[in-house]
Amino acid sequence: MNKKILLLGSGELGKEFVIAAQRIGQTVIAVDSYENAPAMQVAHGFEVINMLDGDALDRIVAKHNPDFIVPEIEAIRTERFYDYEKQGIQVVPSAKAANFTMNRKAIRDLAAKDLGLRTANYRYATSAETLQKAVSEIGIPCVVKPLMSSSGKGQSTIKSEADIEKAWQYAVEGSRGDVVEVIVEAFVNFHSEITLLTVTQNNNPTLFCAPIGHRQERGDYQESWQPARVSDKDIAEAQDMAGKVTAALGGAGLFGVEFFLTDEGVYFSELSPRPHDTGMVTLAGTQNFNEFELHLRAILSLPIAEITLEKNGASAVILATENSEKPGYTGIEQVAALPKTDFRIFGKPTSRPYRRMGVVLTSDTTDTAIEEITDRAKKTAALVTVNA
Repeated sequence: MNKKILLLGSGELGKEFVIAAQRIGQTVIAVDSYENAPAMQVAHGFEVINMLDGDALDRIVAKHNPDFIVPEIEAIRTERFYDYEKQGIQVVPSAKAANFTMNRKAIRDLAAKDLGLRTANYRYATSAETLQKAVSEIGIPCVVKPLMSSSGKGQSTIKSEADIEKAWQYAVEGSRGDVVEVIVEAFVNFHSEITLLTVTQNNNPTLFCAPIGHRQERGDYQESWQPARVSDKDIAEAQDMAGKVTAALGGAGLFGVEFFLTDEGVYFSELSPRPHDTGMVTLAGTQNFNEFELHLRAILSLPIAEITLEKNGASAVILATENSEKPGYTGIEQVAALPKTDFRIFGKPTSRPYRRMGVVLTSDTTDTAIEEITDRAKKTAALVTVNA
């Protein structure tokens, strides 16, 4: 059952996926645009290329002839995936899923127009002028995001007319790929947002993890907790939406499906066809399988009998505050001394302000208040300093 996996993108999520794959005897080649990326440190081999260079991508696919191509980031020449599928290589979850979800336009139109899911009112813009027009139609406040970006890069909230030009420039700077276009979303008055990790299987039913709550700053998650407090009605609605959109995209694997919870019901927000950063909370042992193990098992068509909540848990990010070519860490011993606490240092070779360098994990029994566990994670992460 040894399969060869080509992992496109080698960050911290890819690293945990490689570890899961190594544990059950799979071979992984990790690919990224720079050497010594986190997943490369634990993979069988690595390649350094620009994944927006279709010819370079073709070359490494031909060189390694993998059984599976597993994308971990957005900035990839995803239209090539259809050719790889024709060659008999399984793109995870599918070429369609990877292609649609790497571009916010495709996935939003699929959700809102094709499937009729409830979403925020939205428009697209390709210049500062068309952004001005879109904002006038949507109304202020509104949120601007590049069509292709990751971890909140290029995302901002327009609170007044004066913010429009600045929002356009920030979106262009934060955009990944060669698409200079943004989505403008009406501000949804939500009381919380959740990630619903959804596992599609080749020969078995779609499964859902317990909902994960999260808090964001600068469009990037700061803490996540599982389970989030969600009504039975909202969970049923979110599962129905997640089931519809993942079925439309096809393939097997784990999807991170994001929702806004409002007084009017559930709004579909975004979708990632791979393990989700907020899902790092599952590394705290909250489930019988963490999100990376679930992704791998679904890909390999290993049956997943059930996903059970074993503990309540939370994660909180460790962020860098400055640029460094060789970052170090203080406070790890204090974290290690705490009960029901764990941590991961991702091993990124360089740091810059707000770069996610690690994560603290806290857990407790399923009858312990989730707010208490999350607060502990946040305070514990604050003990760690990333040094230049």
